[in-house]
Amino acid sequence: MAEEGQVIPCHKVAEWKEQIEKGKESGKLIVVDFTASWCGPCRAIAPLFTELAKNNPNVIFLKVDVDELNTVASEWEINAMPTFVFLKEGKVLHKIVGADKVGLASKLEEYKNSAPATSTA
Repeated sequence: MAEEGQVIPCHKVAEWKEQIEKGKESGKLIVVDFTASWCGPCRAIAPLFTELAKNNPNVIFLKVDVDELNTVASEWEINAMPTFVFLKEGKVLHKIVGADKVGLASKLEEYKNSAPATSTA
């Protein structure tokens, strides 16, 4: 199990589901990097993703290799890599397709301190 401030790789569907469930229960923001080992832009943006994880220990950062977990990628309609999905309480807040460094950092700032996705009011 990875510690806070690290990117957590999901190698099995059970690990993926466990992490998504933890995020729902904790109310934490989850940022998922759907990637592929053969993808150049994925490798280019990976150091930034790791750096963002280190600097934001209250956010859950997950990495899913689309070839390894193709059922998850298909279920989430991932058609290009990298794709970053922002989730809170099980709801998709935003999706970034491509190695958009500025967009990734910007959306993280926008959502990491935002109120929960669902209101109790």
